[in-house]
Amino acid sequence: MEDETVDVPRYFMCPISLQIMQDPVTAVTGITYDRDSIEYWLSTAEEVLCPVTKQPLPRDSDLTPNHTLRRLIQAWCVTYANYGIDRIPTPKPLLNKSHVMKLLRNLKSPELHVISLDTLHLLARESEKNRHCLIDAGTNGAMISLITKFYKESMTITVGLGQALKILHLSWLTVPEKKHIAKEDHDLIDSLLWLLGFDNMIGDDLMVDVQTDAILLLEMVMGVASTSVLERLRFNFFKQTVNVIRKRTSPQAMKAVLRMLIDVCPWGRNRMKTVEAGAVFELVELEINGVEKNMSELLFCLLAHLCSCADGRAQLLKHAGGIAMVAKRMFKVSPGTDDRAVQILSLIGKFSATDEVVAEMMRVGAVLKLCMVLQVDYAPYLKKKAREILKLHSNVWNNSPCMPLIF
Repeated sequence: MEDETVDVPRYFMCPISLQIMQDPVTAVTGITYDRDSIEYWLSTAEEVLCPVTKQPLPRDSDLTPNHTLRRLIQAWCVTYANYGIDRIPTPKPLLNKSHVMKLLRNLKSPELHVISLDTLHLLARESEKNRHCLIDAGTNGAMISLITKFYKESMTITVGLGQALKILHLSWLTVPEKKHIAKEDHDLIDSLLWLLGFDNMIGDDLMVDVQTDAILLLEMVMGVASTSVLERLRFNFFKQTVNVIRKRTSPQAMKAVLRMLIDVCPWGRNRMKTVEAGAVFELVELEINGVEKNMSELLFCLLAHLCSCADGRAQLLKHAGGIAMVAKRMFKVSPGTDDRAVQILSLIGKFSATDEVVAEMMRVGAVLKLCMVLQVDYAPYLKKKAREILKLHSNVWNNSPCMPLIF
């Protein structure tokens, strides 16, 4: 921390951040800035001008390290260390493409393979600038090739594979246009599904990490996949993704699966395949065991999609706690979840309402919750939907204590 009694030389301060410069660099206009500040300025400003001189600056403007000024700042920090001034560390050399390409070539060497992957992972984690350099050097293609090689040769899962998944995941987050990464290559999808098929042992942290990274990547692939890919997803896709929920792989992985299944449901026969993979039962079990709010919201959204088809409703009703779970979670999560719950009960009430089902809706409190929807400050369309369900079976539910409040 800087002491108020110490006067910091004005030329040690970055004109943008007004803080002591850690890595001073000089722009083509001759003004020196802290590297992080000017790079952020160049990447975000609508009209790129030098903040001090107001002269135009290209976004890819060369920034020359000001080593002399950095050494002066470091020496000054040492001199005033007793005043609480921290020494400015010497910046690491900037990563360049040739260094990355050397690391990628070293992947072919058994002795250097693991070290190279560790280094690439550390570089990817360090900064977005590093990730762009990795991408320019062809790291994404190398990681995809490595991942698919494990799949095609049925190799043993290793830490190196985990590193490759993490590197590709970090790179994917960095690239604005992501379609060229996957290239409609089904080998990558099949490789990720292969990884999800392993039964991870309790306490096997490596497998949990690998499968979590695999599902995060799979979600990204699906996000840029073409319509033809989405419409032709094989049953194994749904089997393995639902298996992530069944195994409770990790909260992060389960949320990614829920988001992904919600997105792919509308295409082709994907809704039916999701039901056939046992998703409805697993969703009910997951919610009964208790999950955090944002996972409940995703879960109910997917469940509403699946209940729009007869087989999905049949699977919900087959579970002894299906209707009860939907009813009991109303008013306990969020208005969005209540909306989905009313939608599910509406679908059941209209298309799957046998005498037993109608009686169960009364017994487990679903009728009471629908009555409550009419009494609270909810959107008119939701009140209308609840009223329609109650009217539909009012001859059976007329003994309910809440019915006189409505009719």
